[in-house]
Amino acid sequence: MEVNTTYFEKPGGEENTNAALALSKKRADELGIKTIVVASTVGGTAVKAVDVFRGYKVIVVTHVAGFREPDTQEFTDENRKIVASKGGIILTAAHAFGAIHRALHRGEGRPAPQPVIGDVIAMTLRTFGQGMKVACEIAAMAADAGLVRTDEEVIAVGGTGRGADTAVVIQPQPTHRFFDLKVKEVICKPRL
Repeated sequence: MEVNTTYFEKPGGEENTNAALALSKKRADELGIKTIVVASTVGGTAVKAVDVFRGYKVIVVTHVAGFREPDTQEFTDENRKIVASKGGIILTAAHAFGAIHRALHRGEGRPAPQPVIGDVIAMTLRTFGQGMKVACEIAAMAADAGLVRTDEEVIAVGGTGRGADTAVVIQPQPTHRFFDLKVKEVICKPRL
């Protein structure tokens, strides 16, 4: 089997987002994949994704409330309404690789961070780029929520900072079965 992978010159960015979504759509059509999982912080990437993937099941994974600032949801109400009106499903959940142990590292007088297995997994995946870590993590989070099947391939789209720059064909698994998750193809990623 021969499949093309696109490498972006730089991570993140608007131009990579448009290209990553277009490449993902093309590959989804070729493989008959109808479920797309997309990471989005404030909602810009999510709005683009629901437009590109009309007629697909689009699951948008956001940060938890308070991720950057207490009692604040970064995903805007306006973008939430747009995504919902176009049939997108919004999943707001703790990061699969690091939620509870991060509480140990926050606040004065708490010990210095000690890596735990979730950190090791995240750091290892980041050797392929931040977007690869995000794509694998959101696929597991969507499986945790029962929004994707574990016996079907999906396309997961992640990025570095703002925007999307990585897309993979993946067979998701819930977090407690993470090592059964399979990245089947790399559609695009930054060349680091």
